[in-house]
Amino acid sequence: MRVFVTGATGFIGSAVVQELINAGHQVLGLSRSDAGAKSLIAAGAQVHRGGLEDLESLRSGAAAADGVIHLAFFHQFSQASLSTRLRVMFGGSPGGIVSRFMRAAVETDKRAIETLGTSLAGPDRSLVVAFPTMALSPSRLATEEDAPDPNSAVGSRVPSEEATLAMASRGVRVSVVRLPPAVHDRVKQGLVTYMIALARKKGVSAFVGDGLNRWPAVHRLDAAHLFRLAFENGSAGARYHAIAEEGVPFREIAETIGRRLNLPVVAKSPTEAAKHFNWLAPFVSVDNPASSERTRAILGWQPTQASLFSDLDRPNDFKSSQAA
Repeated sequence: MRVFVTGATGFIGSAVVQELINAGHQVLGLSRSDAGAKSLIAAGAQVHRGGLEDLESLRSGAAAADGVIHLAFFHQFSQASLSTRLRVMFGGSPGGIVSRFMRAAVETDKRAIETLGTSLAGPDRSLVVAFPTMALSPSRLATEEDAPDPNSAVGSRVPSEEATLAMASRGVRVSVVRLPPAVHDRVKQGLVTYMIALARKKGVSAFVGDGLNRWPAVHRLDAAHLFRLAFENGSAGARYHAIAEEGVPFREIAETIGRRLNLPVVAKSPTEAAKHFNWLAPFVSVDNPASSERTRAILGWQPTQASLFSDLDRPNDFKSSQAA
């Protein structure tokens, strides 16, 4: 089958592209840049030029494929168009830039999902969309049956999942794959990568309170395998969880970072955490355990790659980890 992949050159997307190609699929990867196009060609994929805000490009990409895996999202300010960046910068007070950017990112994502879904009407064409587990209710083991929580750490992302599942009523075989905050390999570890960079910069590795809040984790190759299974065999309106480890205590993550960087490990109060962690502060104290029991039973998915701590403890690789 021919699969149109957005976010195809990203950390997870590049693994999904390789997983699909290895399974015999043809991949059409969305790319905004020449560098991204070159990496897709090197991986054996075809290139479709465009971006998330170019709806006509999304329509034509979806129309040229048997289905879509949608991974792209504006995680960084530079990924948005100039007009969007200007609107965010000058659309209100300086203190509201972050919230305005997140609203713009979610609005863009929602329009992209609706555009892709509308282009894929028919039960034989699949749309799989990535979504964060941190948009689920905290402090309980989240399952695939749980709806996202608007009051969660990233509750602003809720419209994306709602828009995705609404496509099922239009005859699209659409499903959601939820990703944990720690999608990892030997070089990068999701939000943990930024914690490593922050610890190196501040000279301490920190956690909040008693540090017993939990983050789920998955290796990016296991996540890529699940995206393929969801694309090939997913049911319309289904939610799947790319969770290999249900909940890694945050304190243990901070202690591993401290040990590998030879830095002290310290506890921060919620007030201190806001200053220390900066933009990471809303996430570092979240208790976000999640289960993938239903996903494994339905799709036969079984994680086989290294655990988060195995990747963090690998010699020589840890200090080269960069937040990007």
